[in-house]
Amino acid sequence: MKISEILKSTVPHVSMEVFPPKNDADFEDVMHVAEEIADLDPSFMSVTYGAGGGTSKNTVRIVSRLQKKDGVTALAHLTCVSSTKEEVHHVIEQLKEQDIENVLALRGDIPQDASFPMPNQYHYASELVSEIKESGDFCIGAACYPEGHVDTEYKKDDIRHLKEKVDCGVDFLTTQMFFDNDIFYNFLYRIREAGITVPVIPGIMPVMNLRQMKRSCEMSGTTLSRRYIELADRFGETPAAMQQAGIAYATEQIIDLFANGINHVHIYTMNKPQVARAIMNNLSEIMKVP
Repeated sequence: MKISEILKSTVPHVSMEVFPPKNDADFEDVMHVAEEIADLDPSFMSVTYGAGGGTSKNTVRIVSRLQKKDGVTALAHLTCVSSTKEEVHHVIEQLKEQDIENVLALRGDIPQDASFPMPNQYHYASELVSEIKESGDFCIGAACYPEGHVDTEYKKDDIRHLKEKVDCGVDFLTTQMFFDNDIFYNFLYRIREAGITVPVIPGIMPVMNLRQMKRSCEMSGTTLSRRYIELADRFGETPAAMQQAGIAYATEQIIDLFANGINHVHIYTMNKPQVARAIMNNLSEIMKVP
């Protein structure tokens, strides 16, 4: 099923993300994790492309197995920063061969030691979106950044670039993580004013490790909210307490989004089925409310 069809539902839905193994030897372990998460009945599951594109073949393998064996609608990430145009074409053909119809088109993070773009690479995600659109009947997702892309100085320029990308054929957007829902609501208002009308799925990250999260936020330009910092200062040195607090914080964000008419939320699970399960248990009755 195309994700654009799922997003038409007015009933609350939760989708989830997993990432493939860095080493082929770990494939079955990660597949087991993915299947545990699939058992939670997410509306769809996305599978990342991996830093540097090195896990691309496993992205396709996991997405294919989730769809064919587990009956889960799956979304394959595809980045262009680490791949030549020929390599991108090859992955697109693999997706078509496996009947994978949902793709998240990303530029990806530019490696510090790499020369980008090379003449045989796509420069922007918008170019990748156009290529995917021309290559088959895909449902295409893209990323958006409620606090602005880290490489863009002004938010108005970031929204203008986002509009250009959407106009190339994007069917839905998924946000970078955020920890203050008001940031998302404000972003949604601004992009609607700019004429961006496709569905926008807020991305929620349950934080288990403060040090790791601070590093991720520095790279992505995401701001840790005051409430979250206070929570982490109190519980961050006790892993079990921090996990419970992180789950509670993410749950509160999701409930607030549902209460304010956002019907679909995406969870960055970090390959932790127990965390995803705890959040879904917290939402068990809430998701029954139309």
